[in-house]
Amino acid sequence: MATLEGEITLSTVVLGAGPDGLLGVEPTDKADQFLVTDSGRTVVHYKVSDQKPLGSWSVKQGQVITCPAVCSFQTGEYIVVHDNKVLRIWNNEDVNLDKVFKATLSAEVYRIHSIQGTEPIVLFKEGAVRGLEALLAEPQQKIEAVISDEEVIKWTKFFMVSKHPVLIFITEKQQQHGNYFAYVQTFNSCTLSKYTLLLGEEEKTVIKNFTASVDRKFISLMSLSSDGCIYESLIPVYPSDGEKNQKVVRSLLLKTTVSGSAQKSIALTILDQNHVAVLGPPLPASKECLSIWNIKFQTLQTSKELPQGTSGQLWYYGESLFVLHGKYLTVIPYKCEASSLAGALGKLKHSQDPGTHTIPHFVNWETSQGCEPGSQNSEQSKRILRRRKTEVSLQPEVPASTQLLLNIKKDSEKHIEVELRKFLALKHTPDFHTVVGDIVAGLLGRCKEEPSFYPRNCLMQLIQTHMLSYSLCPGLLEIALEKTDVQMLQLCLQQFPDIPESVTCTCLKIFLSIDDDSLREIDINMESVSDCNDSVQDENVEEQTGILQNGFSPEEDNCNSCDPELNQKPQDATRATTSCPVVPQRAALLNAILHSAYSEIFLLPYLKDIPAQHVTLFLQYLYFLYLKCSKNATMTLPGIHPPTLSQIMDWICLLLDANFTVVVMMPEAKRLLMNLYKFVKSQISVYSELNKIEVSFRELQKLNQEKHNRGLYSIEVLELF
Repeated sequence: MATLEGEITLSTVVLGAGPDGLLGVEPTDKADQFLVTDSGRTVVHYKVSDQKPLGSWSVKQGQVITCPAVCSFQTGEYIVVHDNKVLRIWNNEDVNLDKVFKATLSAEVYRIHSIQGTEPIVLFKEGAVRGLEALLAEPQQKIEAVISDEEVIKWTKFFMVSKHPVLIFITEKQQQHGNYFAYVQTFNSCTLSKYTLLLGEEEKTVIKNFTASVDRKFISLMSLSSDGCIYESLIPVYPSDGEKNQKVVRSLLLKTTVSGSAQKSIALTILDQNHVAVLGPPLPASKECLSIWNIKFQTLQTSKELPQGTSGQLWYYGESLFVLHGKYLTVIPYKCEASSLAGALGKLKHSQDPGTHTIPHFVNWETSQGCEPGSQNSEQSKRILRRRKTEVSLQPEVPASTQLLLNIKKDSEKHIEVELRKFLALKHTPDFHTVVGDIVAGLLGRCKEEPSFYPRNCLMQLIQTHMLSYSLCPGLLEIALEKTDVQMLQLCLQQFPDIPESVTCTCLKIFLSIDDDSLREIDINMESVSDCNDSVQDENVEEQTGILQNGFSPEEDNCNSCDPELNQKPQDATRATTSCPVVPQRAALLNAILHSAYSEIFLLPYLKDIPAQHVTLFLQYLYFLYLKCSKNATMTLPGIHPPTLSQIMDWICLLLDANFTVVVMMPEAKRLLMNLYKFVKSQISVYSELNKIEVSFRELQKLNQEKHNRGLYSIEVLELF
């Protein structure tokens, strides 16, 4: 059970917070005392129990404090940075900041961190980190750039792990909102690890707030998004391998804690391993609230309305939450009891502040992790717990892969996903390839036994390890086809090199048959698609051949007499345009088909089973890609991993070979076939002329080989007849 107690308002001083609220609230080396930094010029030293300031310092007019003031737990001095580069150090006896110690740095500072057990560290805006003492010894030392120019730091936190300091900071690409990276700096080993935060299937919104906790092996990074949901990523404290940029997946932890329409004033912080505090309106039309959630049992424990509004900032130290309520900093003490089922249901007897209320608000119980009902007999529970600890200590340690396979047989999808992320974050063993195959086999086996069990997030993570193939787990594509999971099918087509032609053709049928509205709602990898909404001008072959054929007369080609109707020039031929016949999501899926490996002999029979209208749609898309290639001198498409011209032409030939007699009878395919006919005719003409001048080029080559001694300068005239 969790409770929010009566609030304490630091009302003697109205804080000069700007529109973005405060820069920060930081603890000092004395209990119950904090440094509060506003977004202008002032740092105030507060004692919460007395509700009054013990001191206040301001920089000069025209100067601006740019990062929160902190206290050095080693010396008891205060440290602040103003105007990005000017560092000041002072103590309680100092009155004027202009007369205290000053150091001008060579690079802009993002944040100073100070925690007990280590010296303060300085994080620069370009990602470099320095200890305070080393920095003060040479303030103008060169500061290297760790992150790219496109990245900006969004959030950071400093921990102590096994008596060693660890720093994590999150960056986002400025031009590509939603691309987040996590950097973990360990100071005992002097290593910096970079992780790409991959989007889970549920998260399609902007991240508003981060928070984190740490144990000996993992950093639990939680994020609160604008849809009101909380997501979690498990990041190893120490890197498992030598990869420069590893990837971690964000997964849904708690649904709808605040209103999805709240664009500002939402914040999140971790209180303990089972509780989080969330700031924001629970409903679109409701007032802002401070609430505590139990993430183990997925329940809302307590909440308090904040009618004067907040700045969307939340801090916690000890057992106190700090919120800027209106224009005043408010301190709200809280208590979180040991997590139990009775407490989560609000069944425990406890005193409660009249301004707060407990709500046994339930989310899906199947998504809770490790939910064990609390025992009413505490002594019996302790004896059972002691007995279990003794039994565990006597048993040999079970390998992580074996334990995961046991969990797959009985645990919920959510718990399996969490354990899988932990397993994948560990150092890879030589048999990792085999273990991944066993895990997939275990998941697929349970899918067959329990039709409602479909751990797609787990399967997606395993596919992205690049350790799987169709021959290793044929049932994976089978269940993806059964569930019509086009996102997984696309990923398998991109990753697996040995997919049979029959399965490739089945995927193609699904990609062509699913409706556009359903595709728009699916999170599909769009890397291979670029400018799909653009229109391209059709080739005017009759005009082009006059230029390209180098004196060759088109009327001499027998192909011109094949069909008078096909040789008619439309009046608006020079202005005809072709737009992409499919939505971008379908284009991305079809591109995955174009990249897949196949044998023409085995593929052709399966292509004959595709409905004629779908064949026509695919041909129209391939023709559109050909026109886009033709616009570029390099004959390539823009984007990341786009289809090549060779792949486009091969698939046009395959589809026509398999379905020409059917397509030629369809009236809607007439214009397409005419365009393809003109395209083939122009290619024949071009290659014919190339063959004619091939002899001339050979003669030129012979001349060049014979004339080795030309001197320093010469003029040669070559005549071609």
